[in-house]
Amino acid sequence: MARKPAPPAVELKSATLEAMRALLHAADAPSVAAALDARLGPTPGFFSGEPVVIDASALPSDAAPDWAGIRDALARHALTAVAVQGVDDAAADAARALGLAVVAADAQPDRTPAPEPAAEPVIEAVPEIESPVASAPEPVVASAAARRAEIIDKPLRSGQRVYARGCDLIVLAMVSAGAEVIADGNIHIYAPLRGRALAGASGDVQARIFTTCFEAELVSIAGVYRTFEHTAHSELLRKPAHVRLQEHEDKQVLDVAALATT
Repeated sequence: MARKPAPPAVELKSATLEAMRALLHAADAPSVAAALDARLGPTPGFFSGEPVVIDASALPSDAAPDWAGIRDALARHALTAVAVQGVDDAAADAARALGLAVVAADAQPDRTPAPEPAAEPVIEAVPEIESPVASAPEPVVASAAARRAEIIDKPLRSGQRVYARGCDLIVLAMVSAGAEVIADGNIHIYAPLRGRALAGASGDVQARIFTTCFEAELVSIAGVYRTFEHTAHSELLRKPAHVRLQEHEDKQVLDVAALATT
């Protein structure tokens, strides 16, 4: 009986990779490192090696990003740089020399334009990018059928991720610590929110997050993040809450407030 041929040592297959975007407003590593320390310093290692696309599209055309320094600054916060975008040929060649991929800039969503960015790097959610080799579990993605909202009625365990592309997300069960819910629109959670919630993932600054029991690790709207270390004395702990973007001293900040239920 003929033996089956042995499989090859490696197979290359198409896969989707959910990544974050580091939008640069400075090309030098010290400025980027300082901004990351200011934003993520209270929660070292929170992102656990998540992949990052470094976006240089907001930099001047003659800027020469310090890819190695920026990569190392991200790594200090457990963020793994995998690619760059928004670069000219010289910057692209420099990135490739460090083993970083170069991807095309994303198309702008058909939404109300966001205000001018603040003068610091902003970590943003980015739609899926194509990768030739799978390096992360593929997220659960909303159906391609036209919907106003994706509805999840089962608890999300640690490590699970749901992405409602192009619509709102409604969750009727608990989002456990370590789980992540993402939506291009609003997020409504009628249960405890103990993991991460990222609304307006395609840049919608009007998106909001609602939950009947606020215990979140991280919330984000249109790429503006805020992390939490809850204590027994936290004002909103286990209470209904509402998250939105507001203007404060010429920049956008996340406002988390109690949600009236009567």
